[in-house]
Amino acid sequence: MKQIIAIVFITIYLSSCSSFKSLNSTTYIKANDEFILGNNVHGKFNVNVTNTSNFEIAIWQYLISGGRHSLTSLKPFASIKLDIDKNTSLRIENHSNEQVAVKLKVKGDTGLSMCYKN
Repeated sequence: MKQIIAIVFITIYLSSCSSFKSLNSTTYIKANDEFILGNNVHGKFNVNVTNTSNFEIAIWQYLISGGRHSLTSLKPFASIKLDIDKNTSLRIENHSNEQVAVKLKVKGDTGLSMCYKN
């Protein structure tokens, strides 16, 4: 019985730690549209982005206070891991005339807003 209680306690503890929080998503971005992750007040997070489409995508980091930096062009079927500072959003831009899909694996602060902008 003590082992079961210990396992339950450890499971609850690990699931409550922010460093163990994560989310996984396949996100579809329409032609000439953008997906914005984290355009709100939040802590640091990192994200693995995999471009699962046939078209190159552009990725920017935007400070919620203004300004952008760190342009990354991600070729078809390529992946990248990005560390995003607190209060900085990740903007994935699809400049093609076709819909694209990206796989996102986010760790860290996952209380992130998500929206599209065309």
